[in-house]
Amino acid sequence: EFILIGFSDFPDLQIPLFVFFFLTYLATLTGNVLLMTIIKVHHHLHIPMYFFLSILSFSETCYTFAIIPKMLINLITEEKSISFTGCAVQMFFFIGFGGTNCMLLMAMGYDRCVAICKPLHYRVLMNDRVCSQLVAFATVTGFTLSLIDTYFIFTLPFCGEKEINHFFCDLAPVIQVACTENNGIETVIFIFCIVVVFGSFLLILLSYVVIFNTIFKIPSTKGKCKAFSTCASHLTVVIVHFGCASIIYLRPKSAYSLEKDTLISVTYTVVTPLLNPVVYGLRNKDVHVA
Repeated sequence: EFILIGFSDFPDLQIPLFVFFFLTYLATLTGNVLLMTIIKVHHHLHIPMYFFLSILSFSETCYTFAIIPKMLINLITEEKSISFTGCAVQMFFFIGFGGTNCMLLMAMGYDRCVAICKPLHYRVLMNDRVCSQLVAFATVTGFTLSLIDTYFIFTLPFCGEKEINHFFCDLAPVIQVACTENNGIETVIFIFCIVVVFGSFLLILLSYVVIFNTIFKIPSTKGKCKAFSTCASHLTVVIVHFGCASIIYLRPKSAYSLEKDTLISVTYTVVTPLLNPVVYGLRNKDVHVA
């Protein structure tokens, strides 16, 4: 088994942290379930954008379920261990749903691009079959990446002190516990992370270059504002999601600082999943009305 050190350096803050994380997790679950229910019940929201949003909410809910319950238990108990198998399973689902979220945000970017740049062909280009294929592609890509990364990491030899300097089984902290220096495996993992994280972000960026080019051609200011408002919520979520992911995963080993990483990890495991229902619930007029 492994020992998750997590927030052990702050013994006086264990209960306040538990209360904060528990309330945030409760708000995240409530917000995402409410968003999925609203989209399911209101037929005028049965369009591709909200279909992707409901899938993203489901994925975010599962993503938090893989990490936060165990973290909450460790905050209020003396025993902060996790089994070898439990650690592997946690990492598999964390990376799987995290990668799926990246690809879903890419699909949502493509959806906004088609809606603004090809409005007359939108229903044809973004039909139910295409939307289902994009979701299937996002899921398969995310969990294929997860399976490869988890397999490579958990075939490493672990010996001696098995203390993970983190509150969950993330890539870098688990690799550092291994009693071997295997730069080849780290390189492979780094490449896969670049393909999914940077690749999906690059395609989203390309979508927005095309979107902004189309918006600037709209003659009226009102038309420009209306077109941009349909992208604002998605853009906000993309900036926060990929900002945190790039800081953690797209950098050399020499830049690792597990103490700072823990703080950033709290942002993308606890705070960011709450951002999705808040941003789309408050900023999006259709969802707000529903």
